[in-house]
Amino acid sequence: MEPIYVTGHRNPDTDSIVAAIAYASLRNALGDREYEPACLGRVSDETQMVLNHFGFAPPTLISNVYTQVQDLEFDKPPILSAAVTVGRAWKQLQERKEMHAIPVANDDGTLFGMMSREDIASYNMELNNACVLDKVPLFNVLSVLEGKVINEAGEYLDTVSGEVILAMPESRGPSLFSNSNCVVICGNQPDLIRQALERNVNCLVLCRTELDPELSKIETKTCIISTPCDAYRATRLIFQSAPIGRICRTKDLVCFHLNDRLDHVKEQVLKYRESCYPILNENEKIVGVLTRYHLLCPRRKRVVLVDHNEASQSVPGLEEAEIMEIIDHHRLADIQTSNPIFVRNEPVGSTNTIIAAMFQDRGLIPSEKLAGMMAAAILSDTVMFKSPTCTVRDIRTAERMARIADISLDELGKKIFSASVEGKTAKELLYTDYKEFHIAGHDLAVAQITCVDSESMLGRKEELLTEMKAIAKKKGVSLIILMLTDVLMEGTHILYIGDDDVISQAFGVTPKENEVFLPKIMSRKKQIIPSLSALWG
Repeated sequence: MEPIYVTGHRNPDTDSIVAAIAYASLRNALGDREYEPACLGRVSDETQMVLNHFGFAPPTLISNVYTQVQDLEFDKPPILSAAVTVGRAWKQLQERKEMHAIPVANDDGTLFGMMSREDIASYNMELNNACVLDKVPLFNVLSVLEGKVINEAGEYLDTVSGEVILAMPESRGPSLFSNSNCVVICGNQPDLIRQALERNVNCLVLCRTELDPELSKIETKTCIISTPCDAYRATRLIFQSAPIGRICRTKDLVCFHLNDRLDHVKEQVLKYRESCYPILNENEKIVGVLTRYHLLCPRRKRVVLVDHNEASQSVPGLEEAEIMEIIDHHRLADIQTSNPIFVRNEPVGSTNTIIAAMFQDRGLIPSEKLAGMMAAAILSDTVMFKSPTCTVRDIRTAERMARIADISLDELGKKIFSASVEGKTAKELLYTDYKEFHIAGHDLAVAQITCVDSESMLGRKEELLTEMKAIAKKKGVSLIILMLTDVLMEGTHILYIGDDDVISQAFGVTPKENEVFLPKIMSRKKQIIPSLSALWG
């Protein structure tokens, strides 16, 4: 069963990562063992420090939730070797009436061709014109005839070739075996057997009869095969000994890979209209067969969204996935669902505050390590309780989690905000907590760095502005803002690339050299974005 991914937003912060881990842990503790935490991007240094401190591994990294070939209930027929007999291939197709073709593999499991009913039918029709075996492996002939080699000369033969002749009692003419390049099939007919042996035909098939002791004394190069089949059945079966590699389709094959998106597959199916298509894994080995039927009811990936409810911040392919739940503390945005779902959205400073309450609602207590990590996430998202988004519930919840984990919130907070800026390039700093927005026709980006020493960050002002110009050009945004939020100063230095008037009007300040200090401004969500939204209407 495909897991239900619990995932936060792109460019995940600590609250987003921990919320995914905590909610998956809650659901799994309730017996729903298929929930798996996931993330959509690189784990920040701050978050990695928190994970390491409490002994957790980062969640599974996923790039998208598009419906892919691997999500379909495709067929997994037997994969045949190119050396397998036509008879065996036909038997496999008969046992699986729904299958139009079976994949044929090379020795290493990669695709050789496709064996269809039509290929076998065409081969049988061609036999009406030329009843000839061409270097068919002896093992194949023995296999279809259920036969065995009964003379020494035959034991040294590797392949069987020649025109297939059914020796009838009335066909006793001297010209019957004038050409030794033939395969003779006969019953209890000693004189015909003698002729065949004396003329050294390539192969003699004895049907439901024993070789006369006198005839066995004849020196011959003929391979003699004994079979329990009657002559007519042997004649029919021997042509099924041909390796399927000779008759299966090997050119212009259309195949798909497990990670191919469903929309691409549909386009190709409409274009080529094949009855079925081989499916390959990342190593090009055959894993199954796809038909148009499998496209009718695709199994969509299932996700739970935490710490966001905006499509632009969510996982690519969300429109093709089944959203199961949303747990968030942001404004309601643009995500739509085809079915009613459970949504829990509350005006608190951290998603983990909500998840901690959900633990309590169900009579569960998170483990000490998980509780400590949830406390760290609340501290991070509320900027050590100084953000305007912070509520009494956030503070009380963080204190309760700290008691469970037996940790100091002050010490933990200092570790968190020191880890977020140490040893990073300007680009790394800007993408630590970077989000893009579209407001009233305006495209913008707001990055936030929370620290305990903003002055040292301002010493890198020119470096940061240069990188911001590059990001603005690359992303095509008209305004990019960097918030240097100082926990101790309880305010934010703003660096920006864009229109000075926008900054001046939105925040009621006079910027200078792409910089301004905003006292008591701590939150992107509750202070920066609302001010810009109010300006642009």
